[in-house]
Amino acid sequence: MGGSVVIIILLIVIVPVSIIMTGLLFSGLLGTVLQKEVDKENQGTELYDLSQKDFYQKPSS
Repeated sequence: MGGSVVIIILLIVIVPVSIIMTGLLFSGLLGTVLQKEVDKENQGTELYDLSQKDFYQKPSS
């Protein structure tokens, strides 16, 4: 009886969390690779300059 409770807890808690964390890892890796590729393609264009701009910086007065 105790073993079945442990297995149910593992299936309900641990497995979904590990799937989410794996997806998070792969999406971060894919985003980084694609961003570097796009930056190489758009080097020297207005799009590249715009992507490097810090929009959170307050304007100097």
